[in-house]
Amino acid sequence: MLSVALRTLHTRCATFVGAFVALSLGVALLTVMGLALDSSSDAPGRKPERFAAAPVVVKGTDTLRVSTPIGERTQRLAHPRAVPIETVLKLKELGTVVQDRTFSVSAADGPGNLVGHPWSVAAFAPYEITAGRAPKTADEVVVSGDWSKPGERFRTGRGTVRVVGTVADRGFENAVFYTDSQAARLSPISVQSAVDADAAAVRKAVRGEGVEVLTGDARRRADPDLDRDREAITAMTALFGTAGGVSAFVSVFVVASTFAFTVAQRRREFGLLRTAGATPGQIRRIVFTEALVVGVIASIAGCLLGSYGAPRLASWLVDGGLAPSWYTIGNSTWPYHLAFWTGLLVALCGVVAASWRAGRTSPTEALHDASVDSGVMTWGRLLSGAALLLTAAVTLGMALSGDPSELLHRKSYVSRPMLLITAFAFLAPIVVRPSIRLVAWLPARLPGAGGMLVCENAAAGVRRTAAIAAPVLVTVALSGSLLGATATLNRAKATETRTQTTAAFVITAASGAGFDEVTLTRLRAVPGVTVSPTSSTAVHVMEDGVALVRSEARSAEPGLLAATTRLPLASGKVSDLDDDSIIVNEEWQRHTVGQRVQVWLDDGTRKTLRIAAVMTTGTGNNGAYVTPRNAPGSSVDRVDVTPATGADAGSVAAELRAAMRDSGGRLLTKAEWVRATYPETDPTTRLGLMLVLGIALVYTGISLANTMVMATSDRVRDLAVLRLAGATRWQALRLVGAEALMVVAVGALLGLLVAGLDLAGMWGALGLLSVWTSLELPWAVIGAAVAACALLALVASVVPAWFALRRRAVESAAGRE
Repeated sequence: MLSVALRTLHTRCATFVGAFVALSLGVALLTVMGLALDSSSDAPGRKPERFAAAPVVVKGTDTLRVSTPIGERTQRLAHPRAVPIETVLKLKELGTVVQDRTFSVSAADGPGNLVGHPWSVAAFAPYEITAGRAPKTADEVVVSGDWSKPGERFRTGRGTVRVVGTVADRGFENAVFYTDSQAARLSPISVQSAVDADAAAVRKAVRGEGVEVLTGDARRRADPDLDRDREAITAMTALFGTAGGVSAFVSVFVVASTFAFTVAQRRREFGLLRTAGATPGQIRRIVFTEALVVGVIASIAGCLLGSYGAPRLASWLVDGGLAPSWYTIGNSTWPYHLAFWTGLLVALCGVVAASWRAGRTSPTEALHDASVDSGVMTWGRLLSGAALLLTAAVTLGMALSGDPSELLHRKSYVSRPMLLITAFAFLAPIVVRPSIRLVAWLPARLPGAGGMLVCENAAAGVRRTAAIAAPVLVTVALSGSLLGATATLNRAKATETRTQTTAAFVITAASGAGFDEVTLTRLRAVPGVTVSPTSSTAVHVMEDGVALVRSEARSAEPGLLAATTRLPLASGKVSDLDDDSIIVNEEWQRHTVGQRVQVWLDDGTRKTLRIAAVMTTGTGNNGAYVTPRNAPGSSVDRVDVTPATGADAGSVAAELRAAMRDSGGRLLTKAEWVRATYPETDPTTRLGLMLVLGIALVYTGISLANTMVMATSDRVRDLAVLRLAGATRWQALRLVGAEALMVVAVGALLGLLVAGLDLAGMWGALGLLSVWTSLELPWAVIGAAVAACALLALVASVVPAWFALRRRAVESAAGRE
C-alpha cells in the first residue's frame, strides 16, 4: 500500500499541491502562535521608571481587597486614596519628603499625552537639565524631549506658559514640570510621596496608616502605566489564539475539500483497484497513507517557515506599538512539537470522510459510477449538516433566551460563523443546485446557448461546483460575519449614545484632566441653560459571595442628569437617585428597585446603597450612576448643556466658549459629540480580524486555484466534444470562464447567506437588550474578496483549458488521460 500511495503522489503531485500549501501555512501559523505565546509568558520584570532614584516611595492604597470564603479578591482602584497629611508630617520628621502630583496637560502644538509634575520629583527619575534652567514662577515650565525649546511659549488648558528649560526624554512619558507650588494648585491631591529616609524607619512610622511603602523594584508600582505590559500581552494572546483557531479550522476545511474532490476524481482508478482484488480497507489505507505523507512533509515545511517568520512578526509588533519593547521570540521547542503533530492530525482528520467514501463501493458500482456525478449527498453528510444547523439554532436560542449579551462578545462572533460554514459545506449538494438556478436565471434566458450550457454544466457537476464554491463561501462568510459583527456592534453603541444624549451641547475635558470649580461656576453662570457636570468613576460589587466585579459608573446630580440625559430605564426613576442610592443595570445580580446592595466605591470605601432605578443592559456601556458624594477622588470630565426653550444656539455656544476659555475643554454639538465618540475597533482587535481574514483569503486562493486546475484537467474530454460539436477554441474558453465566475457567484451568495444568518442572531440579541439598530455588512471588503476569488478562478480555469485545447479534439475525445 505504501508503494502504491507514493507512486500515486508522484504521478498526481499537482492534485495534492493545494492541501500541502494549506497545511504548511497552517502549521507555520501555529508555530508562530506557540512561539509568540511562549515568549509572552516569560515577560521580564520592568524596573522602576519615574522613581528609579528615590530611596523610598510611600503610596496611598490603590488596591481593593475583599475576603471571601475561597480567598481574598482584589481589584485595582482608579482613584487611589491620598496619603493623609498626618502621615506626611510623620515622614517629614524622618527626612526630606517630596509630594508627587500627576495631572494631564494639553498643548495645541505639543504631544497629545503631556503629563504635568512638580519640579522636585524630576530628580527621582532622574531627569537632568540639558538646556536652560529650572522653573521659578507659576508660568514657567521645563519640558522633556525636543518638541519645545527654552524661550518658547505655548498655550495649555490651564493658561499660557513659558519654557525655561528642557530635560532629556527618558522614553516613558512626555513630561511638563511646574514649580512645586503651581503643581499643588493645579493638582491638590497627592497619592504618593518620595521619602529620603531609612526604609525600616518609614515602615515603622506609617504602620496602620493605610499606605504602602515601596522600595527596590517594588517602586515600579508607583509608575502610572503599571499594567501596560500585561494588557499588551493579554491582547496579543487573544489575537494569536483567534488566528490559530481560525487557521486550524480553515486548514481542516481546505484539506477535507481537496481530498474529497480528489477521491471523487479517482473513482474509476479505485474501481479498477477493487476489480484487481483490493479490499475496502486497502483502498482506505492508500488514501490515509497519501494524507500521512503529505501531512508529514507539509508539517516539517510549516515548522521551518514558522521559525523564519516568528522573529519578524515579533519585530513588526514591537515597531507597531502592539507589543512591549522587550518582546522577542525565545528558544522553546514545544511550539514546534505542537504545530507538527497538530498539522499531521489535521491532515488525517481531513481525509477521514474521503477515505471512507473511497473504500465503501463495490467494484461494479465504482466502474458504473465513474463517469456519473450522482450520489453526492450521502446520509452521513445530510445528518452531519442537519446536526450542525440544529446545534447552531439551539445554541442561538439558548443565548437569546438566557444571556443575549453573550452573543456580543468576540469569542462568540468569531466562533459561531464556523459552525454555520461547516453546516453549509456539508449541505452544499442540496443548496448548490437551487443557487445555480437562481444565479443563472437571467444568463440562461439570453440569446444563444452559452448561458444554458453554463447553468447545466454547473448543475450536473454538483461535486465539482460544491468543491469550488466552498472556499469562496468561507472567505465571504468570515468577512461578512467578523467585520459585520464589529461594525454592527459599533453602530449599536453609537445609537445608544445618540438616544441617551438629549443635551444640545457637550463639553469635554482634555484627556486625563478635569474641570476646576472656577470653570464650572462660569458655565453655571451662563444664562438660559441647564448645566449637568458628570465625572467618571467606578463601583465594585460582590456577586455570588466570591466574585468581586468592577462596574464603570458616572457621578451626576439627579435633577440635572434627568434634564440632559435620557437613560434607558427598565424600572424606577432618575429623580429618586440620592446620596443613599444608586442606579444599576440589569446585568447586576441584584437589580430590583428598592433592594439594598453593598458596594465598594472607587477609593475603596464600603457602602450599602438602595437601588433607585434599573437600566437595560444595552451593549454593555450602560454602567451605574451615583451622586458626586459617592465618587470620591473623581473630577468632572464632561458637562452636558441644555439651552432653555427659544434660546439662540449660536449665542449660547459663544457664551459657553467664553466661560471655558482657559480650561482646555472642547465644546461640541450633540451631532459632533456622537461623531467624535463613534466607537472604533481597537487596533489589536482590528489586526486580529485582518489576520484572520488574510488567512482565509490565502487559503481560499490556494484551494480555489488547486480545485479549478483539477476540475479543468478532468474535463478535457468534455471540451473536446464541445469542439467537435462546432464550438471554436475561444467559445470553449469563454464557456469555461463563465462557468468559473458563476460558481464563484454561487459561493459568494452562500457566504452572504451565512453572514446574514450570523448577524441576524446578533441583531436579535441587541433587540432583546433594548438596542435596535441596522445590520452593517462590509460591502467593500466583501466585494474585494469576491473580485479576488473571481480573478483566481478565471485564471486557474482558463489557463489549463487553453493548454488542453491545444491538443487535437479527436485525440482528446479518445481518452480522458
